[in-house]
Amino acid sequence: MSSNPNIIIIGGGITGLAAAYRLEQLAPNAQITLLEASNRIGGKLWSEDVHGFTVELGADSFLSRKPRGIGLCEELGLSTELIGRRPENKRTFVKRNGTLHDLPEGLTGLVPTNIDALAKSSLISAAGRERLAQETEIPARLGDDDESLTSFMTRRMGHEVYSQLIEPLMSGIYGGNGDKLSLLATFPQLRQIEKKHGSLLKGLGQTSPKPSPYPPFISMRQGMGSLPKLVSARLKTTQVKLNSPAQSITRTGTGYRVTLTNGQSETADKILLTTPAFVTAQLTATLDQELAHTHSQIEHGSSVTLTLGYKQSEIDHPLNGYGYVIPGVEKADVLACTWTSSKWANRAPQEHVAIRVFLGKVGRRPIIDTPLEEITALAQAELQDTLGITAEPIMTKLSRWRNGMPQYMLGHLDRVTTIEKRVAQLENFAVAGAPYRGVGIPDCIRSGEQAAQQLIQTKIS
Repeated sequence: MSSNPNIIIIGGGITGLAAAYRLEQLAPNAQITLLEASNRIGGKLWSEDVHGFTVELGADSFLSRKPRGIGLCEELGLSTELIGRRPENKRTFVKRNGTLHDLPEGLTGLVPTNIDALAKSSLISAAGRERLAQETEIPARLGDDDESLTSFMTRRMGHEVYSQLIEPLMSGIYGGNGDKLSLLATFPQLRQIEKKHGSLLKGLGQTSPKPSPYPPFISMRQGMGSLPKLVSARLKTTQVKLNSPAQSITRTGTGYRVTLTNGQSETADKILLTTPAFVTAQLTATLDQELAHTHSQIEHGSSVTLTLGYKQSEIDHPLNGYGYVIPGVEKADVLACTWTSSKWANRAPQEHVAIRVFLGKVGRRPIIDTPLEEITALAQAELQDTLGITAEPIMTKLSRWRNGMPQYMLGHLDRVTTIEKRVAQLENFAVAGAPYRGVGIPDCIRSGEQAAQQLIQTKIS
């Protein structure tokens, strides 16, 4: 391999930034260019200061148990920037029939393992609890075929526990339809537990999580949007070019040419795509039609969030928790409501509160193009109905993510296997990011780092 390869990364989200940082370590003499289509880095990690409120326009946290989120932050010396949720408000609710019910304690990977805690919950009926208790007697399904998340959870836990408890939590992660989501692509560890122990309750009861110095959910002190900025600030040689959307990629003998939408072009020895699957499909059309077609088969869901700020004196509800989720059986446009200033410190000015309302789900009424006025009315009606809030907000901030979340539908792992085989046949080429083997921030970081390693180990012909 050349000691100073020219490498182009397309996509300036956390995946591309993590890949650039790792490439600088692995190949310090490489010439690295990162092309970002928009006018900022960070992708779905985006925070803004709005009248003193720290507003998350994308993800508000990441899981500490997945190592590369914490790992990258520690490598960059960012440990002091990490914060956990406010422990004094450790409480989450599920809304059912207009009433907020406490989320039972003892949830492990979506599975309620504390039967005693569930028995005290007003969310699940006696019949539902009895059905859950029978889970230990239900034999494991034979074979290695995939099944939908709904099918698996209902088969093991019963319909009531799934629809009232598991489904709304799952929707908070994927915003998708459990009838179509692949179990093996979303929660493969649950199938592994079933096969090994014959029961989720037995298996999870025998599993002791490794102790961690960090709480389960982690955010950044100044908002999640600060993470990509801090990673970018650590880049030493990578040239970041904003407002540079790629239009196509072609081979140039031993390398590649990236043509931008403005007609300009960049050449590279190696290419890494960290773009959404539908963008990758467009960019790879001239390289490998099967690769492009398989990417086009990965579906995406859209979502909308509205953050509202209020004077605390005008809110009667104590907001003594992190918020609530709404099961799909409620047929509501609103999926969840986060009490942002109760969940995280320093998200609202003193004597003010911030609330974030999530709207839109795959398979329901599309919300993505709904006018701001209607979205605001939906959010305010939800807050009045559930929390009794009638005051007018002093701040609102809307976020729309069109096709923002890849949906790991049944057959997803087969599609990913095909993609990986086709990519392996393209020399000095890699893909990474949320479309493949994990949508969370640590998953994307890991994917970007692995792709960087793959590129450096690949020889230039």
